[in-house]
Amino acid sequence: MEYLHIGLAALGAGLAVIGAAIGVGKIGGSAMDAIARQPEASGKVQTAMIIAAALVEGVALFGVVAALLGVLTVPA
Repeated sequence: MEYLHIGLAALGAGLAVIGAAIGVGKIGGSAMDAIARQPEASGKVQTAMIIAAALVEGVALFGVVAALLGVLTVPA
């Protein structure tokens, strides 16, 4: 039973990392499209992209920490 607990926590951490990678990829792709359409607004677009990417990574980090706590606090 405890191995199931560890496996599910590891699965949760993996999903958090994959979700963050997809999210940051979409943010970067959309930012490049916006800069290609309107190069004079590149500074504002890059600033918004960095802020959004940081928020996505923060949520993913929270998910990974929660999953690791699930792995490390396995009842004896």
